[in-house]
Amino acid sequence: PATPGRAFSNPHTGEMPLDVAVDRFYTVDVFMHTWDLARATGQDDTLDPTLSAELLAGMEPIDELLRSSGQYGPAVPVADDAPVQDRMVAFIGRDPGWLP
Repeated sequence: PATPGRAFSNPHTGEMPLDVAVDRFYTVDVFMHTWDLARATGQDDTLDPTLSAELLAGMEPIDELLRSSGQYGPAVPVADDAPVQDRMVAFIGRDPGWLP
């Protein structure tokens, strides 16, 4: 509770309140890696479709920034009408059809 007033600074994203940065980057990172871990261990990999859609909508306009950061690989092609979860994981460089 004492950290919202603290600043987070990053050369790629600029400065923002720490609580916003945690929510925007770290919470989202855990959400996306949930798919990786579930898929790799044969568990249910279903992600919340609303959050998946929000993330995809937020990431698409900053595609070049994300790829140039080195944290995202090339997007994997999927059909335009693929489920939103598949489009989101494909955007971040995962093959939604991959099975261990």
